[in-house]
Amino acid sequence: MKAIRRFTVRTVLPGQLQPLHELALNLRWSWHPETRELFRSVDPGVWEAVGEDPVRLLGEVPAARLAALAVDRRFLRRLGDLTDDLHDYLAAPRWYQSAQAPAGAAALPAAVAYFSPEYGIAAALPQYSGGLGILAGDHLKAASDLGVPLIGVGLFYRHGYFRQSLTRDGWQQERYPLLDPDELAVSLLREPDGLPSRVELALPAGRTLAAQIWKAQVGRVPLLLLDSDIDANSAAERDVTDRLYGGGSEHRLLQEMLLGIGGVRAVRTFCRLSGHPEPEVFHTNEGHAGFLGLERIRELVGGECPPAAPLSEADGGALAPGGGASAHGGDAGARGADARGAGLSESDRSESGRSASGPSGPSAPDPRPDFAAALEEVRAGTLFTTHTPVPAGIDRFDRELVARHFSGDAALAGVPVDQVLALGVETWPGGDPKLFNMAAMGLRLAQRANGVSTLHGEVSRSMFSALWPGFDAAEVPITSITNGVHAPTWIDPAVVRLGAAEIGAERAETAMAVGGALRWNGVEQIGDAEIWEVRRELRAQLVEEARRRVRASWRQRGAGDAELGWTSGVLDPDVLTIGFARRVPSYKRLTLMLRDQARLRTLLLHPTRPVQIVVAGKAHPADDGGKRLIQQLVAFADDPAIRHRIVFLPDYDMAMAKHLYPGCDVWLNNPLRPLEACGTSGMKAALNGCLNLSVLDGWWDEWYDGRNGWAIPTADGPGFDEDQRDEIEAAALYDLIEHQVAARFYDRGADGLPHGWIGMVRHTLVTLGPKVLAGRMVREYVERLYAPAAQARRGLAGDGARELARWKAAVREAWPSVRVEHVDAAAPLEAAPAEAAELGASLALRVQVALGNLAASDVEVQVVSGTVDERDRIREAEVQSLKPAGGPDLNGCQRYEGTLELSRTGPFGYTVRVLPAHPLLASPAELGLVALPAEAAGMDAGVLR
Repeated sequence: MKAIRRFTVRTVLPGQLQPLHELALNLRWSWHPETRELFRSVDPGVWEAVGEDPVRLLGEVPAARLAALAVDRRFLRRLGDLTDDLHDYLAAPRWYQSAQAPAGAAALPAAVAYFSPEYGIAAALPQYSGGLGILAGDHLKAASDLGVPLIGVGLFYRHGYFRQSLTRDGWQQERYPLLDPDELAVSLLREPDGLPSRVELALPAGRTLAAQIWKAQVGRVPLLLLDSDIDANSAAERDVTDRLYGGGSEHRLLQEMLLGIGGVRAVRTFCRLSGHPEPEVFHTNEGHAGFLGLERIRELVGGECPPAAPLSEADGGALAPGGGASAHGGDAGARGADARGAGLSESDRSESGRSASGPSGPSAPDPRPDFAAALEEVRAGTLFTTHTPVPAGIDRFDRELVARHFSGDAALAGVPVDQVLALGVETWPGGDPKLFNMAAMGLRLAQRANGVSTLHGEVSRSMFSALWPGFDAAEVPITSITNGVHAPTWIDPAVVRLGAAEIGAERAETAMAVGGALRWNGVEQIGDAEIWEVRRELRAQLVEEARRRVRASWRQRGAGDAELGWTSGVLDPDVLTIGFARRVPSYKRLTLMLRDQARLRTLLLHPTRPVQIVVAGKAHPADDGGKRLIQQLVAFADDPAIRHRIVFLPDYDMAMAKHLYPGCDVWLNNPLRPLEACGTSGMKAALNGCLNLSVLDGWWDEWYDGRNGWAIPTADGPGFDEDQRDEIEAAALYDLIEHQVAARFYDRGADGLPHGWIGMVRHTLVTLGPKVLAGRMVREYVERLYAPAAQARRGLAGDGARELARWKAAVREAWPSVRVEHVDAAAPLEAAPAEAAELGASLALRVQVALGNLAASDVEVQVVSGTVDERDRIREAEVQSLKPAGGPDLNGCQRYEGTLELSRTGPFGYTVRVLPAHPLLASPAELGLVALPAEAAGMDAGVLR
């Protein structure tokens, strides 16, 4: 008989053990080995049975055991010490509190709001599907370790992401266990009267979407998770947060509206209740949360907060929660991404249904910005991070569906639906005007944007270049910050102990958390025997875990215990172990290793240099193509002749990953280049001394050095179809494994140690270790993007936003009249003509520019020069500004002059261009406006006339 309601009955802890609740509800335990060991000691058997989850542990440990611990002085002393350690971690100054703001910024941001549709914090909080969520979780953890005042925002999925199993014939099956918040490390955000806090969104046809707010504490960082499964909603609205990446188009739209619009309101509610400083910067991790910008525009237009004031240097960038909340609340909204005053209950809102209520009547003069000014404020303080390298990975909604949800009784007050639609329209050639593009909106609402590796930045600039017509892809204002991983989460404790024994525990902890070093000096002193002993220990642990999981999987597939005796011999702790684990879209090429199955068998069964492979991964529930790839791999691995050498482990998650990354010797990654945005799984493996065998894509493209692993050659140039490419790259993979990887692993010295291999492991730890850290990544975000965004937001205080909006409008109106009328180049002192010029010579440039109604100060005139190709396209361009000379002539043209040095040999060319110029622009390309010489003018004797 099935229960009609499920809930959790928790054990009442004795008073002496109450600090266990505090330790369990702060997810720092997930990366703090000492706290985890304390929970293990409560009851080792129960700890293993509940999947190493402290909240469930405290709910299931027998009362007699708790009573014994309550009088165990040694346990109580450990509990007290760890509680004090947590308090010190939460309150003591860390890197951010002493960091200096970069040049041009008076202070670091008082707070940053970070939005993501998923978070991989710990296996015990299953709110993630893959790399995007794991990256978001690592971002929060690193921010906590660094003391960055971050607020995370996401959704609470009652069914999380699916659990994976296999049928007898290897087909993926999905199940969605219901998550009980009472069994998770979350608490409900409540109003002073004890009632749950709520945010509400108006929907078409008079409907309302309400959500309560769960808070997970990730070290120092609060993570707010919105949950629509409440009685106030109808059945359809309750299901909005039912599962991650589920449902149809409207379901996804509602999820993203709740994440963006509701998320801003949740932040306002949290800051109001906790005294946490209001965010100055809003960071959207992919386009799913893009609607947050619209909510912040609504707040500004509605005048719900006082005008922002610039922060003084005395304010600093590291205000403790509760400091400066009122000043930063208005500032954040005004500066470009804050929504002010959100988080009020629906009964406090205006008739628009989404607008939080503010002053009922405007003052005279009205201090509230109009839409254009509010847009500038929102853009200034917004950062958009793109993770997809292909247009197909972008969320796109039917334009009419979006219009219906942002008009009529569902409209955001002060945010006209035509303006909403314009933000997401695909205006570029080949774009679909009937679709609303979330990435396009994200980029239009953010003054700063980045990709997640150097190569991905290049790919993103090319992919989104149509939003900045007239500019080469290299000048598209999308930078890159290469992802990192949270070392305390992903480095096995055995590896940590290995390093700490050489450099000391405190230094090792700092090196993992803070980052910033170029090398992990001291680690190179660790002996070969010590490294090899730890590597074999970790491989043996993986073998045992794999055997357990293989047995469990076969039982799920219908096999009886009598059939499973062979599973005790699966894998070998002394055999070279290759790992491959990730999501299973087609571009990651799970089955590339099966291209020549006979050759793969030879590698697996080699008599003296065998290889074994551990594979894991989930296909999206709607991706039958991905499921077929898994089925093909499973069918190959089921062969009795080789099943002891290759295994597929179902239900890949964080718990499995913590065995895979340390236990493998080689981490395989063979995506279609350049479709891997970053690929952080290889980073986690590298932190444990695992060597990468990868296509030069994502992070590996920039950090492979020939000594930290192997690069798989690619056939991604013109002239190769998909089948040829796979054939060539698979052959290269087999050759590398056989002749380089296995040969190096099994090349043993007289002492039985593979010294060459160990040297590569040591080099990987010393050189890659500090690079792949999430601490390094978050520091880069703070210094390169968060601080400049906060400063830009402050720069729009008072009437700054209105003035910038008016200036942009005037420039756009006048731009059709801006022309390059004439370009003249002369060799100084009657030197040789340009076509015969020599290296080091220079040209005196004089350019006549028609500015229409604009002033010379409104534009910048540049000369762009460099080598040219056969189509006269400038490559490796260098840019320099020309100076205005005198005033406008009788025709209204302004002359600009400068000298161009011929600094390169070979084919050389130049052009000139006119760009809008304003001190508050983050990039010369920001407006997407450029005036170039008319092509009809052509080239005359090598000089543009």
